[in-house]
Amino acid sequence: MKSKEHTRQVRDKVIEKFKAGLGYKKISKALNIPRSTVQAIIQKWKEYGTTVNLPRQGRPPKLTGRTRRALIRNAAKRPMVTLDELQRSTAQLVRVDGKMDGAKYRAILEENLLESAKDLRLGRRFTFQQDNDPKHKARATMEWFKTKHIHELEWPKQSPDLNPIENLWQDLKTAVHKRCPSNLTELELFCKK
Repeated sequence: MKSKEHTRQVRDKVIEKFKAGLGYKKISKALNIPRSTVQAIIQKWKEYGTTVNLPRQGRPPKLTGRTRRALIRNAAKRPMVTLDELQRSTAQLVRVDGKMDGAKYRAILEENLLESAKDLRLGRRFTFQQDNDPKHKARATMEWFKTKHIHELEWPKQSPDLNPIENLWQDLKTAVHKRCPSNLTELELFCKK
């Protein structure tokens, strides 16, 4: 859980009171903030000479606040889809001979997407989620979505960590590797199990 971050004005008041000779406890009571927070603000000021937020470590989040809220809103629209319903309706694997390209991808969508949405009882106005793979974002593919009136969830660039299918692919690869298929037919059979 993210802790509350105090405003720059509050942090500056802490430093003013500290410079005026007040102790941590008195500053804490006067500003109604925890003593540990007062201590942390003062330590940061002593070390860096400022109350400004410093650059944080780690990778910055890929989702903006707006995109995150949209994702949550879309998930909340149909919260009662059970795992069993999803497994039954999404268990169909499509074998692709050769390399997958935009035309093959659109053919798979044409044959399966609307039927799957119907099986899931999503209604006519559902939101489709896919990553930013070039065949997914090809002009012809985007036109296909437009002509079929299918709303697509906006997806941030360079964000494989957000894509739940990546976890599924890893599980599938691990399971198939354990069974060591000797030909494509066996591979397809193992994948469907």
